Amino acid sequence: MLLTGAVTIPATTVAAAPAGPLSAVAGGSTPAAGRTSAVESKRVDSVLTPKLGWYQCYGTAECATTRLPLDYDEPAGATTEVALLRIKAKDQRSKIGSLFINPGGPGGSGTSMALSAPYFLSDSLLQRFDIVGVDPRGVAASENVRCWTSVKEQNAVLGKMSVAFPWGKAEETAYVDGAEQFGKACSTAGRPLAGASSTAEVVRDLDVLRRAVGDKKLTYLGFSYGTAIGQYYANMFPDRFRALVVDGVLDPEHWVGTATTANQEQDARLRSADGAYKALVEILKRCDKAGEKYCVFAAGNPVKNFEKIAQKLRQKPLVITDQYGTYTITYADFIGGILGTLYGMDAGDGVTYISQDVSNLLFPTSATAATKAKTALIKRIKDARNRTSRDFPYDNSYEAFATVDCTDALHPKDASQYPALMAKADKRAPYFGRAWGWGTAQCSRNTWTVRDEDAYTGPWNTPTAAPVLLVGTTWDPATNYNDAVSASKRLTNSRLLSNTNWGHTSYGTSECATSAIDSYLLTGKVPARGTECRGAYQPFTTPLPKSDGPAVLRATSAGAGLPPVAIPLPVSVLNGNR
Repeated sequence: MLLTGAVTIPATTVAAAPAGPLSAVAGGSTPAAGRTSAVESKRVDSVLTPKLGWYQCYGTAECATTRLPLDYDEPAGATTEVALLRIKAKDQRSKIGSLFINPGGPGGSGTSMALSAPYFLSDSLLQRFDIVGVDPRGVAASENVRCWTSVKEQNAVLGKMSVAFPWGKAEETAYVDGAEQFGKACSTAGRPLAGASSTAEVVRDLDVLRRAVGDKKLTYLGFSYGTAIGQYYANMFPDRFRALVVDGVLDPEHWVGTATTANQEQDARLRSADGAYKALVEILKRCDKAGEKYCVFAAGNPVKNFEKIAQKLRQKPLVITDQYGTYTITYADFIGGILGTLYGMDAGDGVTYISQDVSNLLFPTSATAATKAKTALIKRIKDARNRTSRDFPYDNSYEAFATVDCTDALHPKDASQYPALMAKADKRAPYFGRAWGWGTAQCSRNTWTVRDEDAYTGPWNTPTAAPVLLVGTTWDPATNYNDAVSASKRLTNSRLLSNTNWGHTSYGTSECATSAIDSYLLTGKVPARGTECRGAYQPFTTPLPKSDGPAVLRATSAGAGLPPVAIPLPVSVLNGNR
């Protein structure tokens, strides 16, 4: 049910064990151990099983669309169209069922991820499962949530927010103004989908679609925000899955918030910025220890030299030119570029090469070094500009992200609070507090007023019939490893698999982690308690190449055979989307 107006802040539990709020679903009660609640059963089971009219698409796949209830309390009422894509199992005779996958976001395309599954999933999974991707309601090939009638109207608002994060009073004022307009547009023109696309609605869709593909129980692999989808499903439908993997874990209680944390900006709970800062400092310390033979940024003290770059850019942007134009790198661009690079499996190379290139222009030691740095940075900026940007056709990815986050979670009351909150965040997590925190300013409660009364707010410790596998990455700059630990303690029938890889999420970064995930999906058996895998790539273990050409290419790659995880990269001239 779509609502507008006041936010209902969930009551926190009084149980001694780690848990979420007591109120499970609107109009319902906490479900019995291992059983789906009567309220949720009625909602989804009242919907007739859709007949999916699969058709050949993209040469190797099958596509389908179906209509599902806009409001599961009114199963015969208004509907919204949802798109699916599947890659059929190679061995249909030995097929286990369907493996539903989600790349995260919010706003990531499950159909696009499924289409690319043959390039990143192990053959053992491709043999035994139909790989199914669903574009969540409001997203990509599904019926879109749109908060404006044209790209022109959209850009007039989002243009005020088109920075990695605002730096200085003028940018902060413009950003707050844009965030307020953004939230109000989605709360009016974005209806009804803007108030009917919370994660709970996506999970209800998923349960109906599980039935539609003929599976008695769900098999699921979710990355990044897709781990929230998985944990919502485990708590709302604890007896309806056979295997469920969440890789790059968001603790759902931190995602949603509680009465105690209701007025915090969301990252004060999730601590993504803290994870990014931890990863950055570790890279710089390892660079220092490895020395100049192995790390390009090792001269002097890398930690202090990074701060020296930051201080210089805070005072004045770096401006570079060539025969084709002028390129400006602000402090926010630099930090946004570093954060984006931390998402890659080869983060050590990326961070140190970017830092050294910028340093060589800000504090040149030789004309040759400055010329090489200028060439490398201009190439990176041009590559970023060639990526898809927010022009034609209408791109609703920002609206899709906000629609989920703003209806799922508790946020500060007013967008005008954000400048002070972000200054505090940067003290807690230097460099990245602002980069992570500003992205939800449009969710402020006085700004984003459309609600979903059927949004799920917990509990998050529901006993499940089958075990859940949570996968945490030690140096993850987006989903803090500590969230994987706390979520695993919260969900009693779960197992935590740890991985020391770099970048965001673990699948594909080491044989150990990938095999453990594959084995669980195939057999339902979780890895041994306390299992920790070592990422295949560790920085600064091989000497630098004599020519820095290949190294620059290596530094800007994301690694091969990794899942195309949907991530809210910061807007930066070094990342694109600007």
